[in-house]
Amino acid sequence: MPLMAASLTELDDETVFSMSVGAVFSDFAGKINSMDFHRTEDLLVTASDDDSVRIYDIANGSLLKTTFHKKHGADRICFTHHPSSVICSSRYNLDSNESLRYLSMYDNRCLRYFKGHKDRVVSLCMSPINDSFMSGSLDHSVRIWDLRVNACQGILRLRGRPAVAYDQQGLVFAVAMEGGAIKLFDSRSYDKGPFDTFFVGGDTAEVSDIKFSNDGKSMLLTTTNNNIYVLDAYGGEKRCGFSLEPSPNVTIEATFTPDGQYVVSGSGDGTLHAWSISMRNEVACWTSHIGVTSCLKWAPRRAMFVAASTVLTFWIPDFSKLNSQQSTAEPGDGV
Repeated sequence: MPLMAASLTELDDETVFSMSVGAVFSDFAGKINSMDFHRTEDLLVTASDDDSVRIYDIANGSLLKTTFHKKHGADRICFTHHPSSVICSSRYNLDSNESLRYLSMYDNRCLRYFKGHKDRVVSLCMSPINDSFMSGSLDHSVRIWDLRVNACQGILRLRGRPAVAYDQQGLVFAVAMEGGAIKLFDSRSYDKGPFDTFFVGGDTAEVSDIKFSNDGKSMLLTTTNNNIYVLDAYGGEKRCGFSLEPSPNVTIEATFTPDGQYVVSGSGDGTLHAWSISMRNEVACWTSHIGVTSCLKWAPRRAMFVAASTVLTFWIPDFSKLNSQQSTAEPGDGV
């Protein structure tokens, strides 16, 4: 049955609360390592421990293409600007200096290897405005690349596990590093060093993931001990924070809604949670149905999010639940 994901309208607490599983894909033979939505097309790409890269049509909830990558595996993944091209990091043969590949899903070809990292890539993101992309590795470096060139264009050496993210305008990027430090760089002159540094007060756990809200006003940090923070992206002040159940050996992921008003996250007890950032309250708690979720992202232009472990689930508003909520409200109840 087609999923028929709704176009994104203004979200409210009731719509977020009504989110339910609309499609399930359980044919993976291993954990899903990462996922990415295309910025302008209704496409999702996944990379998993079974060495597969899969592309889905999120408007109809259908699998479009599967390719297998037995030599290098599939770890971190992100779309380029082209809807059938992705950047994928390797799980195997890292000593061969082939830790990143530029793949054409259309004809299952590797268009380019990007050589330089000496260890696993743990963070990967594409610039929203040009052919640049960034990778952070356990070799304690962040590298800046251009899709058109094999060689690294820039390198930042740092301590700890790096997490990287571009803002939605591609003008600024953030690098999280050891001790809870977040450094902001101008994309055009990063070689001059960071123009600002934030610290998450009191929490020195490593940041496993960092995201900017669409409006660029907020940053979302997820730490390895399952704390989530929303920071003001200009001054670094903590707007809110949430603590979740620990998840040994699984790093959870949190996501902004496209309007930047809500945060959705997995937890170590197999539940999913949604919070209002402005009200700092929880608006929904769901059973994930798939155990602890290792990947979670909200679609850029749809009222839907995807959650994954060894199973991939698409979540959409349950309009029957919304309608029943509205019909139980007696006339005159509201002011």
